[in-house]
Amino acid sequence: MQSDGGLTPMDSFNGSRAILSGPAGGVVGYAMTTYGKETDLPVIGFDMGGTSTDVSRYGGSYEHVYESTTAGIAIQAPQLDVNTVAAGGGSMLFFRSGLFEVGPESAGAHPGPACYKKGGPLTVTDANLVLGRLLPEYFPQIFGPQENEPLDVSRTLSMFTELTYEINEFLKKNEAMSVDEVAMGFIRVANETMCRPIRALTQAKGYDTSRHVLACFGGAGGQHACAIARSLGISTVFVHKYAGILSAYGMALADVVEETQEPSAEAYEHECFARLDDRLDAMEAKVRSKLRAQGFTDSQIKTESFLHLRYDGTDCALMCTSVNQNSGDTTTRHGDFLTPFLERYKTEFGFTIPERKILVNDVRVRGIGKTEIPEDPVLPPSQASPKAEKTTMVYFEGGYQETSVYQLNSLSPGDILHGPIIIMDSLSTLLVEPDCIAEITCRGDVKITIGKGLRTKVTTDLDTIQLSIFSHRFMSIAEQMGRNVPTPVFFVASRGHHADIGGITPGSMPPHSTSLNQEGAVFKSFLLVHKGIFQEKELTDALMAPGKIPGSSGTRNLSNNISDIKAQIAANQKV
Repeated sequence: MQSDGGLTPMDSFNGSRAILSGPAGGVVGYAMTTYGKETDLPVIGFDMGGTSTDVSRYGGSYEHVYESTTAGIAIQAPQLDVNTVAAGGGSMLFFRSGLFEVGPESAGAHPGPACYKKGGPLTVTDANLVLGRLLPEYFPQIFGPQENEPLDVSRTLSMFTELTYEINEFLKKNEAMSVDEVAMGFIRVANETMCRPIRALTQAKGYDTSRHVLACFGGAGGQHACAIARSLGISTVFVHKYAGILSAYGMALADVVEETQEPSAEAYEHECFARLDDRLDAMEAKVRSKLRAQGFTDSQIKTESFLHLRYDGTDCALMCTSVNQNSGDTTTRHGDFLTPFLERYKTEFGFTIPERKILVNDVRVRGIGKTEIPEDPVLPPSQASPKAEKTTMVYFEGGYQETSVYQLNSLSPGDILHGPIIIMDSLSTLLVEPDCIAEITCRGDVKITIGKGLRTKVTTDLDTIQLSIFSHRFMSIAEQMGRNVPTPVFFVASRGHHADIGGITPGSMPPHSTSLNQEGAVFKSFLLVHKGIFQEKELTDALMAPGKIPGSSGTRNLSNNISDIKAQIAANQKV
């Protein structure tokens, strides 16, 4: 398995191309089992394990990146676009400077969470255990020094009691927090931590997060699925019956992939199309030959052509596949690459630059040998009402509620269960929160419809949990905007600083100026983007206008001004 979501023969395996093979298997798993099955909405993958959470997006095609940094090493190889955050079941819990913090430190597998009875710290797993969201009797007795004991609830409760006392001593509020409230506070902060990369993956690229399905998998994902979806405004959660091992299952579903990529120095212009088409033809023949050598017939082979495009004078290139439509001078024999480029650029940055040439950085062909794995069979519908195995008390926002427990293998297609419930199987625990409805699909998976739930009223009183959550919300905004990009204020204004905008002195802050024009460019009211088109000529004229005044100069660094303003527009587009 490679990081790009495709299989490769053993003799062609390269470690640098397989660093994210595990998360890539998960992406293939939910893409093949969720997208287009219950809804046509794009899918967000939420893979929560012990030390980290991986999030990704699938909207009918795999989204790749071609350069990444792992452990400080730059890797130039195609990878599925997977965002990782250091928050998982083993993430450690801290109370620091009046804030609840989750991770990034992890207890790992050894010593593991406190409940593993090996001297480990409090973790997200411990918080779920204290709140009744994990049921020790359903876990194997593999814990303790000799790895023959059950989960240790008493140790976890004792450590949470100590932490709660420490928190109450620090806050010195009239009404002390309970152990349950503290544990729930850490769960809420953990959920917000895991929402951050999802927002970065969607909102930062111009997608509406709420218009997605959340595909939840991984050993710990089911315990947080409903809360994550509700926080993001997502109305549907899909949990595959093999959610606990979906990454491994996805590897079995993956196709064999052969790729080739070459640099280019062409412009995307009609007179260059013949050369681009010839190169794409040769590269397509190359990948087809490799796949035929592995036993695939022509009917099993599919190829996809890509051009890595950017505007002249910019360094942001987008890898674009073609659409098969006749657009005159914008269409090669392999399709129209211009339309997808313009649509993506407009979505991500908020404007296009029609007066600029579009350059081709790279030419790429992806060959796919279809493995043709059959879909899971349709199961017979339920013949009887589902019966709970037991009931237990689980803590939610607002207090404890009686919660029914079901075994997944005892449920049948068509069964509808109203939360709060817990659905157990041998690989994971699925918590369906109050005001949510779980339905067993025709293939034995679980589809959850998310209700509104209990809304927490935010007041002006000091609330350390809300402060902790808001710190993540603000960081999420900052991450989407990027560093050194102006901060938007409410919905109508954005403020930025420029090193120079012209005038009688460099820096545009002369102490002896007698008019505003001597301090550089002056704007009364100016549309930076009109009908989706960046007004670069008009902006350039305005920035250079101070040079018409005797003794004054236009902006002394026009390219920086233009780049900063483009970044400002893009930031406001995403936030």
